Amino acid sequence: MTMKLTIRDVHSSEFEALGRLMVGVYSSLEGFPTPAEQPRYYEMLADIGRLSEKPSTHVLVALSGDGRLVGGIVYFDDMAQYGSGGSATSIRDAAGIRLLGVDPAFRGSGAGKALTLACIQRARERGHSQVILHTTQAMTVAWRLYEKLGFVRSGDLDFLQDNLPVFGFRLGLEA
Repeated sequence: MTMKLTIRDVHSSEFEALGRLMVGVYSSLEGFPTPAEQPRYYEMLADIGRLSEKPSTHVLVALSGDGRLVGGIVYFDDMAQYGSGGSATSIRDAAGIRLLGVDPAFRGSGAGKALTLACIQRARERGHSQVILHTTQAMTVAWRLYEKLGFVRSGDLDFLQDNLPVFGFRLGLEA
């Protein structure tokens, strides 16, 4: 079911709710580290809205037609702000996407795709040549979405996050 969604920058009044949503989504992923195993990661998820305070960083949210928070994603206009392991932060002329999360009650609504497409559109508007993202084996739904949108595995971007393999993807943007 695809629903009417509004995609926009997060408001500070939504920081707490978005953080709870993200912690809930990521902690329920089978095979993904728990909050006890990676407490710093979950602290960052809980404070995801604050990432919008970093330079060249935008936290986008998806809202349902009746204003309910459906999901969120972080868009980086400057890879130096991306904050991952590996080589991604040194890439120039690229935008980055991290931390896509959709409330399980809204899975299949098209929210994940709409959030990702909004980031790709921003990257195009800003003249970037590519979009970079990372995912894990536990994120199979997102992995399939990214591949359907044209992202290609890029092993040179892979890294380990506390023994968790993290896999890099790239989407080339036409000029």
